[in-house]
Amino acid sequence: MADSWVNSWADTARRIGADLHLDLGESSGPGGRRAALTRALRDAVRSGRLAPGTRLPPYRSLAADLGVARNTVADAYAELVAEGWLTARQGSGTSVAERAEPLRGAERVPVKAPPRARGPRHDLRQGTPDASAFPRTAWQTSYRRALQQAPNEVFGPGDPAGRVELREALTEYLARARGVRTEPDRIVICSGFAHALRLLFGQDRAGGGGVLRGPLAVEAYGLGFHRELLTAAGVRTVPLPLDENGARVDRLARERAVLLTPAHQFPTGGPLHHERRAAVIDWARARGGVVLEDDYDGEFRYDRKPVGAVQGLDPERVIFVGSVSKSLSPALRLGWMVLPERYVGDVLAAKGEREAWASVLDQLSLADFIVSGAYDRHVRRMRQRYRSRRDRLVAALAEHAPHVEVTGVAAGLHAVLRLPPGTERSTVKAATWQGVALDGLAEFRHPDASEREMPARDGIVVGYGTPSEHAYGAALDALCGVLPPAEEPAPGTA
Repeated sequence: MADSWVNSWADTARRIGADLHLDLGESSGPGGRRAALTRALRDAVRSGRLAPGTRLPPYRSLAADLGVARNTVADAYAELVAEGWLTARQGSGTSVAERAEPLRGAERVPVKAPPRARGPRHDLRQGTPDASAFPRTAWQTSYRRALQQAPNEVFGPGDPAGRVELREALTEYLARARGVRTEPDRIVICSGFAHALRLLFGQDRAGGGGVLRGPLAVEAYGLGFHRELLTAAGVRTVPLPLDENGARVDRLARERAVLLTPAHQFPTGGPLHHERRAAVIDWARARGGVVLEDDYDGEFRYDRKPVGAVQGLDPERVIFVGSVSKSLSPALRLGWMVLPERYVGDVLAAKGEREAWASVLDQLSLADFIVSGAYDRHVRRMRQRYRSRRDRLVAALAEHAPHVEVTGVAAGLHAVLRLPPGTERSTVKAATWQGVALDGLAEFRHPDASEREMPARDGIVVGYGTPSEHAYGAALDALCGVLPPAEEPAPGTA
């Protein structure tokens, strides 16, 4: 594939004339700029940078690129034609002579790509959808339609808030599917949750503090990458204990903000109890604080209707953040922040005047994808597929490892497998040896989480969304093969 692309490019360069990078130096030696150009072209042919048959740019084009007179280029070409380095034919332009071979030792050496790291045989890591299920045809249709209908201004610098077409589409979709209350001018497009954190907590362009400041309360289990990002921004994070009803928001104290995954706690599973949803809003109102709601997989709920967003309880006290990383693909780099009015200007100032993260054409494509109904159809289809995978995982464990408890399976793309005490590390190691990629639960625990308030438990986080459909069965077999056996009963207790 790469060789064919290179050959195609070379053929195009020969046909229309290749761009040239030529260093004329000071051009103050004998012969001036004409002689400097002649030497530069001759050296380019000798070194092999200009291959035999390469068509050179027309006089006018190269003269404009180099800032020299047209006659200077014409004279340099004529001299090299006379020397046999170049050939010139009426109607065909000027090209490098076929017999102008580079010096020995200067031949182009093919650049070999570094060997690709060998990935796991079975990828059960959390965080990614089935890449093979990306709706290529439907997305291509939306992309073409968006490109054809795009106004000329689309190809300018862009609006840091994001395209209004996408913000309008999201306003309707989020209200309908997630219970979010907002308007287009309250939405800022970003490239995902990590980008949103950088905008909210990073330094502004003047070197001052970010839109929000710490300390920030976070759930005791969460994504380590987000904690590292916040620590790098100088934000202290304070862990909140978790129980069967979600984060213990009654432990909130002097923090200025709290980061929650209320629809499906990451990674332990389960929604935030409705009484705690109301309580965290009361805390934000009383403290003048704000709730950051990470809605990372809110569309994928299997056992009942999706749990609505906390943002709907008080749009002025909640920053709602979502993306297409789970529903479509993390490769699109498209997300959104639904902001209280008081934060919109500061976030746009932090983002800057030119949108440098999310492709405008991708934004328009997603807007069309949503408005046309293709997004809803894709989410429904993937919800059925992931629910089937979840059921297959539960069934396989019931058959081969009934002693392993499965939790967090009401929603999302992953499950937590509770393991016998003291077996997590050895299980992850055994999985690695057998080519099974998965995550230990301990990796997600906040380093300051209280062992007294919330004792650590052994477990693994299994992502059932990552494998392709044809590879999932083998991945389940391999997973069951690395799980620890049931604990033997103590002598005399059987």
